[in-house]
Amino acid sequence: MVASVWEWLRRKKSLVDAFFAAPVLLLAVPSMLGGAFGMGAHWYALLTVVLVGPLVLRRTFPRAVFAVIALTSFVQCLAGVEPVPANIAVLMGLYTVTACRSFRWGLAAMLVAEVGAALVAWRYPTGTDDRKYTFIMLTVLVAGVYVLGLHMRTRRAYLRSVEERAERLERERDNEVKVAMAAERARIARELHDVVAHNVSVIVVQADGASYAIDTDVGRARQALDTISSTGRLALAEMRRLLGVLREDDDAGAFAPQPGVAEIDDLVEQVRASGLAVAFEVDGTPADMSEGRQLTVFRIVQEALTNTLKHGGPEVNVSVRLRYADDALEVRVADDGRGAAAFDDGRGHGLAGMRERVSVYGGDVRAAPRSGGGFEVVARLPVREEVPA
Repeated sequence: MVASVWEWLRRKKSLVDAFFAAPVLLLAVPSMLGGAFGMGAHWYALLTVVLVGPLVLRRTFPRAVFAVIALTSFVQCLAGVEPVPANIAVLMGLYTVTACRSFRWGLAAMLVAEVGAALVAWRYPTGTDDRKYTFIMLTVLVAGVYVLGLHMRTRRAYLRSVEERAERLERERDNEVKVAMAAERARIARELHDVVAHNVSVIVVQADGASYAIDTDVGRARQALDTISSTGRLALAEMRRLLGVLREDDDAGAFAPQPGVAEIDDLVEQVRASGLAVAFEVDGTPADMSEGRQLTVFRIVQEALTNTLKHGGPEVNVSVRLRYADDALEVRVADDGRGAAAFDDGRGHGLAGMRERVSVYGGDVRAAPRSGGGFEVVARLPVREEVPA
């Protein structure tokens, strides 16, 4: 609500300027009614309107408004008309030019106002000392308004630079996330290549065995055909995932076997050797999962433990739990480290890659600080996928 009101006021410059000019106009009303300054009410009102009226457009046309007010004040001085409260408009015009225009224009406006101060001290003397004191007082006033305008101009420029930098950093962050996700897709594609290639190799071997045994051992041939069927379905499921991955051309090098659930024990021992206290437990009966799913589980645990090592702090305890259900595997990695207080430079893409991996298999990931302290990663991954005939 406040932001919308502020934006509306920023678009209504003339209305806001009129609001700030109104006090100057009200200040002149008592003198006009009292017939002060040795002039008629109509001349006093005309002079006040000429001096205050342009302030309505002071931010829209700051230089032109200051020129009109300064010229009117100069003619007033030459005509011998005493200064009136509306002459404060000169200082308002000086402030606006200094705050809204370049340094050179602000300096020029300050010099014009200083010339006006000298003319007032010369034109309306009451004594030699009074003339000097009047000039010093007006000079200090002009300099103060000028410095205030410079300060506001510098502050606005700083705020604009901060806003531009924030927008630029936001764009760079989005681009980095997109690049990281694309790189993660490319890595997933390489890893799934191993899985699919392995399954196809199994099919070829079993098919060759079935062709040799079909005449001599029908049972073994039937068993080989069953293996071919199940392996083919698994390969189809992995291929469907592979087709959904956007793979970029890269220099991947030679493909190597990827780790799975069985290698999590070795990963835990490796992390323990680095000094982190890790408790590992498995609930339920481990299900037969494709190699791609096993690799995803391994990478989730690996990334979570790496984050604990980096951000958990000293003397951290972490627990890794795999809970097998009938149709899904829940991976939970929780620590008692810094949690929400951990430093994050915003450049890491581990969690984004983790979500990308799990989403390939229709799972989900939740990673957030724990309410009692520490950090927790919970991932739920389907253990199988049926391929329709």
